Amino acid sequence: MEPILKDKLNQILQKFKGTRDDLIPILQSIQEEFGYLPKEAMLEVSRCLKIPESNIYGVATFYALFRLKPGGKKMVRVCRGTACHVRSGERILREVQKHLNIKPGETTADMEYSLETTSCFGSCALSPVMVVNKNVYGHMTPARVEQILDYKPKDQ
Repeated sequence: MEPILKDKLNQILQKFKGTRDDLIPILQSIQEEFGYLPKEAMLEVSRCLKIPESNIYGVATFYALFRLKPGGKKMVRVCRGTACHVRSGERILREVQKHLNIKPGETTADMEYSLETTSCFGSCALSPVMVVNKNVYGHMTPARVEQILDYKPKDQ
């Protein structure tokens, strides 16, 4: 394990009691720090909490909020819930895909953007909704996608 990863991971783990109940908060903290859950980090959590690696992996893959691969600097999430669907959320998703030239679950080649979909943000009154990192954009239109993302791949 890289020394920097090990140091940061130790700092995270020291904030917790080391009980099984800490698993999800620890994984959230690791992902907040690294942007995803590095395999080495999950192995260390397994050792620290005395939980089998398979259980750690099971939790990490069960919850959609966890990522096992590095993502882009900016995470774009488009809602596919009922209210967003009824208000043309699919058009927003198609526009994001066209603008970034990636599909849900993918990251741009320059690691600037990742795209995900979610079943609901709980912001139905603002539908259709798009979230970029922690910024919520409601009443989305295809034209607003381009304004908000303002993306040109670095190789162009």
